[in-house]
Amino acid sequence: MALGAKICKAELNVIDIDRHYYQQHSLTMAQHPSETDERLMVRLLAFALNASESLSFTKGLSTDDEPDLWQKSLSNEIEVWIELGLPSEKRLKKACGRAQQVIVYSYGTGSANQWWKQLEPLVARFNNLKIHHIESEVTTHLASTVQRNLDIQVSIQDQEVTWHNNGHSISFTPNIKL
Repeated sequence: MALGAKICKAELNVIDIDRHYYQQHSLTMAQHPSETDERLMVRLLAFALNASESLSFTKGLSTDDEPDLWQKSLSNEIEVWIELGLPSEKRLKKACGRAQQVIVYSYGTGSANQWWKQLEPLVARFNNLKIHHIESEVTTHLASTVQRNLDIQVSIQDQEVTWHNNGHSISFTPNIKL
């Protein structure tokens, strides 16, 4: 018997002073059986960092033609394509050709550094690509706070992120690679 997705609900309050964006989002996320708690929370963090009324989660791990999150225009054009992890140069090239802006949130330790060393010269030509790295201490902390029902407040000022969830807080600044 195949395992089903676990459903997580999040009340996400975003206070983004850098972008002058202040909004409450009620989100429902399906956690694929192969998706770790760490990846689930990085998806939620990526949503918070790019929050808008038209940003949405996609089918994610179960679909090769879609990113983890995207923002589409009313005419169905992809405005923002958001990837998590360590995507290949081929996947990034495809994304940069389809979307106005592509954002990658890499996370983890050693393999992320090796991935970036190999990828950097290959993707420097893409003007619509941004790559951020979230340190493993941050993602481990976020993963430790996972519950089926989350109540999260994210504040962003001068690129510093403060994440409050169920009585736990962490502040950090994502590392910008490109």
